Amino acid sequence: MSLFNQYILCNRKCSGFFQWIGLNIPSVIDKTLLKFTASAIAAFTVISAGILYSLKGTDTAAGTFSGMGIAGLPHAMIYAFITTALSEEILFRGFLLKRLSGKFGFPVGNLVQSILFGLLHGVMFCSLINSVKIVLITAFTGLIAWCMGYVNEKKAGGSIMPGWIIHGIANLFSAAVSMFCVIN
Repeated sequence: MSLFNQYILCNRKCSGFFQWIGLNIPSVIDKTLLKFTASAIAAFTVISAGILYSLKGTDTAAGTFSGMGIAGLPHAMIYAFITTALSEEILFRGFLLKRLSGKFGFPVGNLVQSILFGLLHGVMFCSLINSVKIVLITAFTGLIAWCMGYVNEKKAGGSIMPGWIIHGIANLFSAAVSMFCVIN
């Protein structure tokens, strides 16, 4: 077994699975972490509004809640925070980023996980929209992933909680636009 694999296994065994993937409360919650998280939420919400407008008439995951109004809120919250945000944060920032950073360093690990995250979101629209919008979605979601990786690892001590909150709020915003504005 390689030294790297021994290190990863020891870290997982020594810290427990949830700690190993970053599903824990940040070790330090300070003004800087709160500012980064709040700024990311504000910036991504504004940019998301523009992207959602450009996708008007396109079938999106949040479109499931189209026209539901407040009645769709419980389902939208489960979709936003559990179904998509939690699973994607565990995979991309909790697993991939941590493993890639351990092997190649944080800058490379964060870049690779953000590119993969962006590509995943861009590929979902390949048959639905033109290539300019696909590139826009890929770049935007990749940028979000890079920022969440930075916040999680550099400001929250490896916890994926800030990224989960940012991601969940972004997804909830998309669902709320669909619930109240009937964008599809």
